[in-house]
Amino acid sequence: MIVAFPDVQSLDVTGPAEAFAAAGGYRVEVVAPAAGVVRAASGIALWADRALADVRGPIDTLVVAGGAGTRVVMADDEFLAAVRRLAPKCRRVASVCSGAFALAAAGLLDGRRATTHWGWCDALAESFPTVTVEPDRIFVRDGEVWTSAGVTAGIDLALAMVEEDCGRDVALAVARRLVVFLKRPGGQSQFSAQLSGQLAERQPIGDLQAWIVEHLDADLSVERLADRAAMSVRNFSRTFAREVGVTPARFVERTRVEGARRLLEESTLSVDEVARRCGFGTAETMRRTFLRALHVTPTEYRRRFRIQEESA
Repeated sequence: MIVAFPDVQSLDVTGPAEAFAAAGGYRVEVVAPAAGVVRAASGIALWADRALADVRGPIDTLVVAGGAGTRVVMADDEFLAAVRRLAPKCRRVASVCSGAFALAAAGLLDGRRATTHWGWCDALAESFPTVTVEPDRIFVRDGEVWTSAGVTAGIDLALAMVEEDCGRDVALAVARRLVVFLKRPGGQSQFSAQLSGQLAERQPIGDLQAWIVEHLDADLSVERLADRAAMSVRNFSRTFAREVGVTPARFVERTRVEGARRLLEESTLSVDEVARRCGFGTAETMRRTFLRALHVTPTEYRRRFRIQEESA
């Protein structure tokens, strides 16, 4: 059962729904504060089969979606009471994206580990101090309560549930059908990093970023980059961090990781050669960086991608 509401994020509803439907053996039902049409934040009309207050249970899986409307339902005592009432009647309770705020407001995350969209993790931790927020997780399971990161991470959450219920072969078949990873490598930081590391609008920082992407095997120390930008190291570091949102060193590391990911996905180059071309120097240095940034080794990253490639 998936709980929607006005201004819900439509993919928070349809992503898990499609994963469960593709697995077979599940009956997916959408409920909302009122039965009938539910207008998503995107303007898409979804259909709620029943009103949340009319649901009695038992329920196998209750998934609370997220979206802009979360703020409203967090302040809706009837909505929270209904979720709180149904939770003991469920085998498991879950949230997608900012739906974690609704679960937290209902008291269902007290003393538990949880995650949400990377952009809202700090707010969740500040608003609900009893919740241990894990900001770099695609999804978190704490007992019978599951929470996922933003939007498409709801599919990852649903696939993990399908794997638990139906086995890995079924879950892999669903992942292949949906053309997604069965287990996505890395955490949320790989996505938030690319958003925070946008090309700077002002020159010479924007030109320098583009140059870094094309010269990953060069000396990309802060001193060399500052020279290339014709700035002092101190002024360059401050200007870069202000315009890009991360330090030069962090941008270089993330860009090298991204370049290595592409080569691991798209080429048959050895790990040693990928490390050399992307400026890591040695395969061991690249391995340590991958573990720190993506929580997976380069070899494992390539193996997972090739499993996905076979599904095409």
